[in-house]
Amino acid sequence: MHIRRAEKKDASRIAEILVFGNRVSFYPIFKDDGYSFGELQVLPMARRYEEDRELLARTYVYDDGVVRGMIQVNGTEVEKLYVDPCFTGRGIGGELIEYAKESLGICWLWALEKNSGAIRFYERHGFTKTDEKVFEEDTTEYLVKMVLG
Repeated sequence: MHIRRAEKKDASRIAEILVFGNRVSFYPIFKDDGYSFGELQVLPMARRYEEDRELLARTYVYDDGVVRGMIQVNGTEVEKLYVDPCFTGRGIGGELIEYAKESLGICWLWALEKNSGAIRFYERHGFTKTDEKVFEEDTTEYLVKMVLG
């Protein structure tokens, strides 16, 4: 198993994965230049992970000599799961979600309704969509709640 709790030394790599993964996944949906290429930047994100011990403690990385992906949890919720776009399609996301199910007891998450690839991924790993929806903060797009089982 190549999954471990994130450490302060991982902050810049986590930030890279989050920023570029977010751009690849969500820019085509939101088309928000100001957020994707202005507000969302690697250095501030890395500082946040370096300085926030509690956030870092809820983050796990897939590390086989290179940090290739990350999952962030809060209690039984998956808050974030990203794989570096250079390494998608290698089963890393699957290993991260299965680890979180088996070792961390996660059982639910929110997924962007228009992110059909993510929804299919979570369904392959035992999650089902519920009827519960909320707006993604400051947008007109819906998040749908998915639960394990």
